[in-house]
Amino acid sequence: MHEVDMNHPVPLYRLVSADLLRTLMRRTGTGAPVSVRELAALAGIPHGTVGNLLTREQEAVSANTAHRISAAIGVDVLILWLPAERAAAHLDRPTPVVAL
Repeated sequence: MHEVDMNHPVPLYRLVSADLLRTLMRRTGTGAPVSVRELAALAGIPHGTVGNLLTREQEAVSANTAHRISAAIGVDVLILWLPAERAAAHLDRPTPVVAL
């Protein structure tokens, strides 16, 4: 079992969109589609993690996992993920009002 160092928490990345992940899985950087199990195998993570991201049961993963998934489908990490600190700051801001 790993000890959690509260002074150095593991950075989390929040998935931008489950639909975007699904779309990118249909056409990866190589042009080939990947299944949930194939993506998990390529990224070296449990297939349940990918499945949970697609069903929105899980919204965030470790930075390492985010990078592995992004590399496996051939996209830059910031296309698919938002660092959790930025996501939280973005969610706390009021929505700007646009006058038409």
